[in-house]
Amino acid sequence: MPIDQKINYLEFPAADLDATENFYSKTFAWKFTDYGPEYRAFTDGHMDGGFYKAPLTATTAKGSVLVVLYAKQLEEAQKCVVVNGGQISKAIFTFPGGRRFQFLDPNGNELAVWSDQ
Repeated sequence: MPIDQKINYLEFPAADLDATENFYSKTFAWKFTDYGPEYRAFTDGHMDGGFYKAPLTATTAKGSVLVVLYAKQLEEAQKCVVVNGGQISKAIFTFPGGRRFQFLDPNGNELAVWSDQ
């Protein structure tokens, strides 16, 4: 059930929807629903969203919001990103309250993973 006036859905551009689904399903166990050649929806079990077919990227260098995921085992998450075709854009670093890294998915979209562990 959607909660009034809370973030409910995220959308990202993706040039290659198959590569996107492969990366996120293997790396973070996201589930996907195919809505044709132009759109693929996902759920991570907590947040829903989608990828729309476009030759664009969402990165902080371009002023995009940074979506940050959580992982109990940060080093393991970083390894999975690389093994499954992502590229580390900022290696693990500390900040008040935890540690994180940032990565580019196979389409060039930038996300981050943090941990308080």
